Amino acid sequence: MENKYIILTAQVVSMLFSPFHMPVMAFIVLLFFSYMSLTPFLYKAFVLGLVYVFTILVPRLSIFIYRKLNGWSRFHLGYRANRYVPYVLSITSYASLLYIMHSINMPRFTLGIIAGALSVQVVCAVLNNWVKVSTHAAAGGGVVGALVAFSYIFNFNPLGWLCIAILLCGLVGTARLILRQHQLLDVGVGILVGILCGFFSILLV
Repeated sequence: MENKYIILTAQVVSMLFSPFHMPVMAFIVLLFFSYMSLTPFLYKAFVLGLVYVFTILVPRLSIFIYRKLNGWSRFHLGYRANRYVPYVLSITSYASLLYIMHSINMPRFTLGIIAGALSVQVVCAVLNNWVKVSTHAAAGGGVVGALVAFSYIFNFNPLGWLCIAILLCGLVGTARLILRQHQLLDVGVGILVGILCGFFSILLV
């Protein structure tokens, strides 16, 4: 019975902190807890809608259609060899969003969030040749890296938020291990990739 609740908790954690959800969560924080909170509500709704469509709706829908065309269940996407096309679909959607946001002159640090998420997808796709990198762990690591980078840009002490982000990152990684979706190496590489991509994308874009 205890194992049943542990597995259920791991499934909920994996669902809530899906890599597709991270960009939307990041923009919610920026739009309501930074100087961007001063922008009109319609602007916030437009930005969140745009990010939602290209980071959640389009990738999930395209991957769902691809899976159905192949007669696969979600389980089949757990195989490393079957992850390439979903990566390409996600990368295409994220790259399109980055182009659109650049075209409408969104602030550079907001572009950095999407660039970070995009770079995580690209690096994970490349590394997929050798290791099944956990994109969940990479997304969690990306939050940690981006938070440190934002602390430099906005000159604030990130310690409290950083502790929360690290704990959540560890929680997500543990959930993936409990569900046997990844090995420890997959999770460790994912966290490292996320931290580096998140940090440098925010600072350099």
